[in-house]
Amino acid sequence: MLKVKTILAFALVAVFLCAASAFAAPIVIKYSHVVAEDTPKGIQANKFRDLVAERLAGKVVVEVYPNSQLFGDGKELEALLLGDVHLLAPALSKFQKYTPLLQIYDLPFLFKDMAAIDRFQQGPNGRALLTSMKDKGIIGLEYLHNGMKQISANDPIRVPADAANKKFRIMTSDVLAAQFEAVDAMPLKKPFAEVFTLLQTKAIDGQENSWSNIYSQKYYEVQPYITETNHGILDYLVVSTTEFWESLPADIRPVIEECLKESIAVGNEAAAKKDLEDKQKIIDSKRSEIITLTEAERGQWVEAMKPVWKKFEDAVGKENLEAAIASNK
Repeated sequence: MLKVKTILAFALVAVFLCAASAFAAPIVIKYSHVVAEDTPKGIQANKFRDLVAERLAGKVVVEVYPNSQLFGDGKELEALLLGDVHLLAPALSKFQKYTPLLQIYDLPFLFKDMAAIDRFQQGPNGRALLTSMKDKGIIGLEYLHNGMKQISANDPIRVPADAANKKFRIMTSDVLAAQFEAVDAMPLKKPFAEVFTLLQTKAIDGQENSWSNIYSQKYYEVQPYITETNHGILDYLVVSTTEFWESLPADIRPVIEECLKESIAVGNEAAAKKDLEDKQKIIDSKRSEIITLTEAERGQWVEAMKPVWKKFEDAVGKENLEAAIASNK
């Protein structure tokens, strides 16, 4: 009789645990970003949300907050570390405070095209950089493309001398500051959400960005000239806190990681497509003149900015710099 009661007791406990599990609140992942939903980052974030909903229904819910709805780009990393959000995809330039190594992605004219960037990021040096902030409580999960950077301005910019004494908005990056200082321009570190107003009011003379952001943020409507320099990359790093990521259940995290990888592939495909489409939309608008550099003109920019590599060689790591240069071959 005692044995039967014991069996019944265990059965009741099992039923209770199953019921409790069934009614347990799902894990909520807040994914915050600062750009529009129709940008590569916005497309990636929404795809990630949808994949998680499809594969982990009832267990995990991803909430996406675009367009700085929760936090601007100046506050989002602080919010991440405080646990107010769980996933971000800041531009690589934003991580200077947490590691000097990722500044390699800001070096001007280092990568000749997106294929070279892919080779570096998926190689041993690029993958190792994902964990370069673990001692600060941040873990890099995946890289996300947006495209090569162009320079827009109120006046035509063809050669480095044209940029002299002009004010350009940059992200919070000492490398980007050195990049513009190398051509005697004045870099100003300003939040992404303020850029349109700064351009519209002519408080600044220009800025650097991808075709996708120049179009989605309507910079082309208030900047009469865009120089196709392809001088740098505007990529993002999807990050979480080490504490949150490692707290995810063992049966849940691998599924989330797979959803993330698949959404990154979708976002990168969108980036390549939108890079071409948004450039064409800007051309069709006739609001901005696109300036194409000759080889000689581009050579002047490379010559003027290449010393920035040497200046930051120790900060980014000589081995990383050599691997990045090798990725162009």
